[in-house]
Amino acid sequence: MPATTSTLTGNIRVRLLNPSDAELLAAAYKLNRDHLAPWEPERPESFFTAEGQQAVIDSKIALLDAGSEVPRVLLEGADIIGCVTLTGIVRGPFLSCHLGYWISRAYTGRGIASAAAAFAVETARTELGLHRVQAATLTGNAASQKVLRRCGFEEIGFAPAYLNIAGSWQDHVLYQRVLY
Repeated sequence: MPATTSTLTGNIRVRLLNPSDAELLAAAYKLNRDHLAPWEPERPESFFTAEGQQAVIDSKIALLDAGSEVPRVLLEGADIIGCVTLTGIVRGPFLSCHLGYWISRAYTGRGIASAAAAFAVETARTELGLHRVQAATLTGNAASQKVLRRCGFEEIGFAPAYLNIAGSWQDHVLYQRVLY
């Protein structure tokens, strides 16, 4: 996987997560703690520290090295303003993965999440040779559903009690994008 930085839109860039991102990622998560809380699992206090993020980064880099995840950060200047990740990469006859992303509250509504999702889908197709990308959103996450539709995803189902988000098992709408 190339370690280059690419421009997404305007002055927003995307690059692979690297081991030196712990402080920046902790700062981004602290700044967006309330913004992300309804959409993510409950997080221990340690998650919002550089040490906690270093452990997350080390795990994600090990998964990148194993070929099962591609974690990227979104940047404006030196600041991390979000993440976009392809996870659960499966080879063989499935050739599929999951897409996940988040954007800092200050950057929502600018098309950045759509650009990041489109970038990840193109990575899945051209660099990873995958056939399918899937994503799931909470039933009430209209903004994320709009991002997925903009990127050519189609709704394929409903999953009751799919993920433990914000402290409870919550229903999700399932999406996919078939790449070829």
